[in-house]
Amino acid sequence: MTDKFDVLGIGNAIVDILVNVEDDFLVAHEIPRGSMQLVDEETSDRLYGQLGAAIECSGGSAANTIAGLASLGSRTAYIGKIKNDQLGRVFDHDINSLGITFTTEKDVSGVSTARCLVMVSPDAERTMCTYLGACVNLMEKDIDPDMVASAAITYMEGYLWDPEHAKAAFRKAMTLAHNAGRKTSLSLSDSFCVGRFKQEFLHLAEHEIDILFANEEELLMLYDTRKIEDAIKAVQEHCEVAAITRGAKGCTVVSANEVIDIKVSQLNNLVDTTGAGDLFAAGFLHGYSQNLDLETCGRMGNLTASEVITHMGARPDVDLKQYLADNL
Repeated sequence: MTDKFDVLGIGNAIVDILVNVEDDFLVAHEIPRGSMQLVDEETSDRLYGQLGAAIECSGGSAANTIAGLASLGSRTAYIGKIKNDQLGRVFDHDINSLGITFTTEKDVSGVSTARCLVMVSPDAERTMCTYLGACVNLMEKDIDPDMVASAAITYMEGYLWDPEHAKAAFRKAMTLAHNAGRKTSLSLSDSFCVGRFKQEFLHLAEHEIDILFANEEELLMLYDTRKIEDAIKAVQEHCEVAAITRGAKGCTVVSANEVIDIKVSQLNNLVDTTGAGDLFAAGFLHGYSQNLDLETCGRMGNLTASEVITHMGARPDVDLKQYLADNL
């Protein structure tokens, strides 16, 4: 089958609500600075009512990656669950406006569309309170076999590994992709996710996932070591490719025969770190889907990540295709 899509993303369909806050606000509401915590709808509504002017846009880790890929010119599709409510319409309009194919049937369970309050401190630290709502109701039946079979790479976020029916949906997508001779990719998403599902993620890395994304802390936790060299050696034996983000040190890209360290340019205008890992994955996967060498893919990931942290929000502020052309 001919590729219809370069990358299909599957993840939590969340509306990001981005707002600047002072640290005093976090202290007053007993929200740990820099944390990502799940809250109920009542708490989410209460916090939202006390925040100032905000930016609202379609979000969620995999959706951010797919948006970055669309900006780079990749052919993209997305599977995620929303409700037909106000925030659901924000998500639907926003993602379709980017040229991303999004046709998942809307949720009818009664819970509202997921939203994430992204509170950005003056030093660009992000603190997130997430109400998951409808997005966790993704089911096996939402996985479109033709869409998966016609995508060169199916990319999934570890954040969605919690609900059993979502796991079943992921497993269906992985099986469909491999049966069609396609690649699978997973972001470990968060060290807390790795802590909860270490054995399951290890199994996925060894048997189901071709391209793994992780930051340094997530990889160390996955392989139960404090030595990055040991973690790299372990992941080499599991995945075809692993791309490890390492903050100011850039990234390390690993294959069976290569370990490539790629430095990142110095940044002087850090504003908001939201979406850095998501956009790294976008740059990397864009290069990978174009059959570029791994070092170039890593450089592209570093560049797209470095752009998104210079402004509010997890979506690119510029034409990423032109940005890479000017800076690669």
